[in-house]
Amino acid sequence: MTDDARPGARPFLKWPGGKGQLLGELAKHVPERFGRYYEPFVGGGALFFHLSAAGRLNPDAHAVLIGDQNEALIVTYAAVRDDVEPLIRALRRYARGFDTSQQNRERLYYATRAKRIATRFDVASAGRTASAARTIFLNRTCFNGLYRVNRSGGFNVPIGDHKNPTICDAQNLRACAAALAHTQLLVGDFEASSSGAARGDFWYADPPYVPLSASSDFTAYTKEPFGLAEQERLASLARQLKKKGVHVLLSNSNTPLVRKLYKGFSMRRVLARRNVNSRADRRGCIHELLIW
Repeated sequence: MTDDARPGARPFLKWPGGKGQLLGELAKHVPERFGRYYEPFVGGGALFFHLSAAGRLNPDAHAVLIGDQNEALIVTYAAVRDDVEPLIRALRRYARGFDTSQQNRERLYYATRAKRIATRFDVASAGRTASAARTIFLNRTCFNGLYRVNRSGGFNVPIGDHKNPTICDAQNLRACAAALAHTQLLVGDFEASSSGAARGDFWYADPPYVPLSASSDFTAYTKEPFGLAEQERLASLARQLKKKGVHVLLSNSNTPLVRKLYKGFSMRRVLARRNVNSRADRRGCIHELLIW
């Protein structure tokens, strides 16, 4: 696969661990030909949008399946796909409210953060639009683009120091809607999201990473933890898919545990810059693993 994707949709969310900077490395391991595309930890969707812009995804309905256990995230994808114009109007209202004094910005941010909007995937389109607008607004204005929830599922990231954040990129949102037009969206566990993968399909997993140290255990994208048992279950699923003839690609942290879990797979270290840590002196370039 070449890395000269045509201009098209870009991720509409900033996402911790997003793969935009590693697309060139990931591209080396995308098969030249594949059937359906599965991505059970979609996050910001950098690889999905890149493949879509490059014309690499089958346009047939349900040939592309992207999922995540974070229901608010998949609700946001659904709103972009199905109701992009009402979503753009809602985001423009947020943008107007944020273009005021710092005190008013903080008031709007924390009032929006405290608001609990139904985020169920099966709610009516108006509910999905309100939830998606809230998610995108908080994502574009919070500290460092971080997505973190507490044990009750409440978003708890403080406001960021943004001078002029892009809250509503209407052109890109419309491009994302076009890219998502023929996707199947699924809320749930990665095994359920991958159940239909068969020989010749391409499956990419970018899960919450195994912590590099005891002080870096950030996996709070949902209120359910993603611990050792889930990492072991994911590695087992990757082996099952590999035996079925599915093209398998994963990314994870460069740790002895990950190397042990994926013993027998091909692996390669890649450098990535990570900025999630609240302390600037603990951010920077780290090695991650690509596994296939």
